[in-house]
Parts: sequence; structure tokens; C-alpha cells
Amino acid sequence: MSIPPETKAQPTSQPFGAPGEEAPTVYHDNWFDRLFIWLFSNKIAKAVGQPSPYPGYDGFVHLSQKIMQGRSAEEQQALVGIVLRSLMPAPVLWAIRTFSRPTPLVCELNAWFATQLFEWLVGPCEVRSVEVTSPTGETRMQRSGVHIQKCRYLEQSRCVGMCVNMCKVPTQEFFTKDFGIPVTLTPNFEDFSCEMVFGQIPPPLETEQASQQPCLNQCVTASSSIVCPKVHG
Repeated sequence: MSIPPETKAQPTSQPFGAPGEEAPTVYHDNWFDRLFIWLFSNKIAKAVGQPSPYPGYDGFVHLSQKIMQGRSAEEQQALVGIVLRSLMPAPVLWAIRTFSRPTPLVCELNAWFATQLFEWLVGPCEVRSVEVTSPTGETRMQRSGVHIQKCRYLEQSRCVGMCVNMCKVPTQEFFTKDFGIPVTLTPNFEDFSCEMVFGQIPPPLETEQASQQPCLNQCVTASSSIVCPKVHG
């Protein structure tokens, strides 16, 4: 009798508590997901100098929280940047940055690869057609957008600062500067969705809504200030 190959189960959530609330999404990680979770967790553990006592994705988020402790927003972003660059040999980054250009095709391929490689991190996502503005101000439509239905990282961390300083800003800088392929991430803190647009140069953080976002109601360390203090802390 043959054994069917392992497949990736879709996350599920059930309503609970007050009207409109949902239970945390349950993920069924396959071997590919667990491999990437382990790889990223191992890199972060080396960066912060200690492992996590928790396994799997819980440990990954716990290590992310460790990055925040005692570090400014800029220091958090810089440390995550180091972790991201450690995942790919410097000569490979140089070759991509030198010989690849952010053409519509290249941006569309990056969007497709993102949906294949990063579901373990952000949950189900899909490629979409988006309008991209070039540095010269010209606009064009291309299938280089990635719609993240409900970001796994944001849902579990429940922290605006972690979303901005350990995902949004480092990812934008890594792709834009190290890959030479600009990308802009726009999280939605109401439904936890997010839009990634490859080929779109990210605007300064201070001009975006994310920089003025207050703490989420579910955040365990929520502040009463108008803006989440961890975004600029």
C-alpha cells in the first residue's frame, strides 16, 4: 500500500468569544515549513546569543521578541538585516544585484516565488495585478503584487512594532538594497492582511500609516499612547 505524500493543510479558524472575534488560526506545517522555521530560528538564535525554549513557530516568534529587548527600532531592523543576509552567500547577492534588473518580468517572478517560499512565515498568499510607479513617475500594471490573506506573524505576535521593525522595514531594505529589486509592504492592522508590491520603491516610513499605528487591542504590552511606542522606540 502506498503512502500519500505529505500535503500542506490550509489554516483554519473558528469564531469564539465576543461577536466578530475569531480563534487563532491553526496551521499544520509540513516538512518544508518546519525546515524553514528551524533555519530562520537558528539564525536568529545565533544573532541574539540564546536559543528559544519553545519549538516550531512559537520559538521563532519568541526569538523575534528577544530581538526587541534592549534595542532601538533601528538596531532591531539592522539585526534582522544581518540575519537575512546570512541566509544567502554574499557572492550570490552581488550577482543578483549586479546582473538582475527590476524589469516587470523579474518583479513578477519574485512575486511568484514569494508565494511559494514564504507561506510558512506569513500564511496563504496569492499573486495579484497591481499598479506600479517607476522612479520617473510612470505607472504600469503588472502581476508583481502579493496579497497575504492574514499574516501569520502579525496574528501571533500581536505587535505593531514587531511587524514594522522585524518584517516590513528589513524586508524592504533587503530586497531593495541587497537584491536590487524594490518591494513595498503595506500591512493592514485591522484584518492582519498585507500587500507586497515588487517593483515599487518603498516610501519613507514616516510618511506611511504604519508609522502612526497605535498598539493592537490584543497586544500583551499595549500602550495607551496614540502611536505604538515600539515602532520608533
